[in-house]
Amino acid sequence: MRTVNMHEAKTHLSRLVKAAADGEPFIIARAGKPVVKVVALEAPEHGATRRIGFLAGRISVPDDFDDMGSGEIESLFEGVE
Repeated sequence: MRTVNMHEAKTHLSRLVKAAADGEPFIIARAGKPVVKVVALEAPEHGATRRIGFLAGRISVPDDFDDMGSGEIESLFEGVE
């Protein structure tokens, strides 16, 4: 894996990022010591992202959803002193 110093990374950032995006990760070093590793992100395929509301119309929430199990919960707390 290629290692570049901070000055070179600043000077050639666009070229280095393009290479990383094409599958050639690199390391940026400061004073000869590795600091960060630059790798391409794995972006989701087009259309494979999560959509909010994708189950709309397929599920239903009971009318008493907010009160479900309240009796059982109250009985559990009543036994605790």
